[in-house]
Amino acid sequence: MTDLTGSQVDLGGVLLGKGTPVNIIEMTGLGRPPVRDNDTDRPSMDGTWAGPDYWAARQVQIDAAIKIPGDGPACEAYLAALQDACAGDADRLVPGEGVTLRVLRPGGVVKRLTVRVRRIDPEYARVIHGYMPVDIECLAHDPLWYADTPQVTEIPLGWLTGGGFAAPVTAPILVQDGTVAADRPGWVTSHGTTSTWPVIRVTGPCANVTVTHVASGRTLALPTLSLGPGQWVDIDTRPGYCTVTRENGGNASTAMSPGSRIDQFSLPPGVSEIRWTAFDNTHTARLRLTWRDAYTAL
Repeated sequence: MTDLTGSQVDLGGVLLGKGTPVNIIEMTGLGRPPVRDNDTDRPSMDGTWAGPDYWAARQVQIDAAIKIPGDGPACEAYLAALQDACAGDADRLVPGEGVTLRVLRPGGVVKRLTVRVRRIDPEYARVIHGYMPVDIECLAHDPLWYADTPQVTEIPLGWLTGGGFAAPVTAPILVQDGTVAADRPGWVTSHGTTSTWPVIRVTGPCANVTVTHVASGRTLALPTLSLGPGQWVDIDTRPGYCTVTRENGGNASTAMSPGSRIDQFSLPPGVSEIRWTAFDNTHTARLRLTWRDAYTAL
């Protein structure tokens, strides 16, 4: 990723704004995302019943102009680079995927959206003079802003049944022998302003995996899963994904218990305790959480 400075925008790896040939005249859609309401009229009464409000997709429009005085072909080449960056099959044809839109506001930090580019509309009337206005329209199906840098926390399994020794120590001291599930608490911190969605990777050898968000009680259980050394499973809770995938790319969702709700396993702002259990007599299994802090505002 290219470092952004000043008031720059990165769309699919192509920079726009300060220090580039592209002047950003105005950007819209950066504020509060649209709301999808569920209000219902009150029968035989004034007013309505307020239903839950959900965020709708965020539409970002960029009014820009490519300015390379006296060099029309260079303007067209920059436009072509922008179009090529937003035309990859992996970004257009794969459900849930898209182009990364990174935005830096003066005095702020870089935040990002995953967008589908719906329109790149240039005006050619003055391109011969090296000036080409361009209207760009992007749609972010997930309207939240995310941190540019992901957070990663790795939690090993513990061996002690009680999580440690309590003084004074008295016999007998119970140590797990691999016949019961090891249990290890861990803590993760989300610095965002709203809930975010982690990608959870469990690396073997282990079996009968359960991951619990302690404060909410939400649990992801894979009672039939068995991982050998070096094997792993990814549980992707992000909106639009919600997948369970093995290291060979195979679908492992059938290993998930019926009561496990991937779409509800989020990390709220602040500190969360994550506890996971599994059978492992080698003490080498690991759980890794990867997430980006989420924000409602840029």
